Amino acid sequence: QVQLVESGGDLVQPGGSLRLSCAASTTAFSIYTMGWYRQAPGKQRVLVARITSNSLTDYADSVKGRFTISRDNRKNMIYLQMNSLKPEDTAVYYCSAYHTLTLRNNWGQGTQVTVSS
Repeated sequence: QVQLVESGGDLVQPGGSLRLSCAASTTAFSIYTMGWYRQAPGKQRVLVARITSNSLTDYADSVKGRFTISRDNRKNMIYLQMNSLKPEDTAVYYCSAYHTLTLRNNWGQGTQVTVSS
């Protein structure tokens, strides 16, 4: 039901920063738990960060202290601030919207993040 569009992916040097954005087209944004996942070449898609409608958050151990997820319910937007980037952060990053009533998940198209010298 909800449509998601990610943006902000880029090529950056190790130690650099990026801010990813995800725009959600829905009239019931508060129903969704939002998240960021990533998938590296040859690997499965894994959870990076998640945020509930009440702004409770959790993070993968690999990004704790470096990444911050946030949401703006008035703008139907979520963000992922990524600092101190490492080459192992290289992946396609996907926005997700989990409907807490139907228990179904929606995905964006993904945005490429490449961390390299």
